[in-house]
Amino acid sequence: MTRWERALERWQSALLSKVHRQEPVELVGALHDECDSHAVVCSQARVVVPNAYAVELDTVVYAELVRHGCADVGEVLTDDLVRHGRRQGYEWAGPLTIRITATSLPPGDPYRVYSTPMPHVRADAFPTEG
Repeated sequence: MTRWERALERWQSALLSKVHRQEPVELVGALHDECDSHAVVCSQARVVVPNAYAVELDTVVYAELVRHGCADVGEVLTDDLVRHGRRQGYEWAGPLTIRITATSLPPGDPYRVYSTPMPHVRADAFPTEG
């Protein structure tokens, strides 16, 4: 098991223990689903997916992750999404990035994931919701 896989495991365990003790929270699966559901088939050999992902974590969950020393969550999620894309044969619309932010979410909603294709992207280039 690599360092990133161990970090991802720690991060998932921290998230699961903090949010919905009865229901498993599958943030990695939500990222995969977001990627898969926005895949565009351009040809038989070319499937393009969004490259800019935003993960909004509830402020309590985010604080708990920071407290557990899971500062490299973005890297871990990015590495996992890269592996998922390779397995599926996807082509990214541009450089892959995942931005993680803390926000107040409705009760029972520990995270929100959305994506967009952005050919030239930086994590701070995401539009702010207003």
